[in-house]
Amino acid sequence: MEAADLAAARTRVAAHVPPTPTRRWPLLERATGTETWVKHENHNPTGAFKVRGGLNFAARLVDAGGTRGLISASRGNHSQSLAFAGATYGVPVTIVVPEGNSPDKNAATAAYGAELVVHGRDFQESLEHAMGLAEERGLTPVPPFHPWLVEGVATYAAELHEQVPRLDVVYVPVGMGSGICANIAVRDLVGAGTEVVGVVADRAPAYALSFAAGEPVSTPAADTLVDGVACRTPDPEAVRRIVAGAARIVRVSEEQAREAMALAYRATHNLAEPAGSLALAGLLAERDLVAGRRVAVVQTGGNADFEVLAGALSAAPPTVTP
Repeated sequence: MEAADLAAARTRVAAHVPPTPTRRWPLLERATGTETWVKHENHNPTGAFKVRGGLNFAARLVDAGGTRGLISASRGNHSQSLAFAGATYGVPVTIVVPEGNSPDKNAATAAYGAELVVHGRDFQESLEHAMGLAEERGLTPVPPFHPWLVEGVATYAAELHEQVPRLDVVYVPVGMGSGICANIAVRDLVGAGTEVVGVVADRAPAYALSFAAGEPVSTPAADTLVDGVACRTPDPEAVRRIVAGAARIVRVSEEQAREAMALAYRATHNLAEPAGSLALAGLLAERDLVAGRRVAVVQTGGNADFEVLAGALSAAPPTVTP
């Protein structure tokens, strides 16, 4: 990504998405043990960071001559991003979701005007079906990882470095890779020395395994409550960029994800979806390693199903000790 690409993306995204706040929360810092900044991407339209990528992708496509429509696969936030962008630019959007997908996220996607197609046992099967439908219907396929998506997402990383200069570490959830690759690209563009640390669910470890191997490693399943990072087939280009630019990938358990969701609510009064709490879970897992450093966590989204949120809050340990 060049500086001109990022500047253009910021102009496109800013027309529809104001900068999101980055805040310190004293009660949260009692748990993390260090200076901790939260980038609140849950405050975006659609409630997640991905809206930035969808808007940039749609704007780029319209500028290039338009399309009969967009089609992609998603468990939730990517679908709402594209549906929002489609409604903004007058582009029809079709989204393929797996069987048993979150009814709340399905409803939110449809509310933005997208057509929903249910197919497959998981995200990967939905994605493969979407690519087939793209050819059959003459639609433009939107892969889960694409340079235009990364450019859009990079706008929040640019905001973060302006809001909090001289960051030592930033923790980012890793689904298909647009978020962590955007943070790596912006870190390099601004010449910061920030460590970019990815966080995955232990039951969806494809990107952690790929980082360790230095090449894409798929898994037979990605069965995790953290549906926003339930990837079993990594994108090769995303893996290449992560291997080249990330410090490490942290794996966290289902329990750690739930506890981070509860802590985010208790300490900041913000609701985090499971993927949205993953960066905080990664920081808590490395609390001793980063003590005394200036750290940021990206709360990537707040689209938690009511049942998932209720379960996380009811099972959480007592609140942070005064």
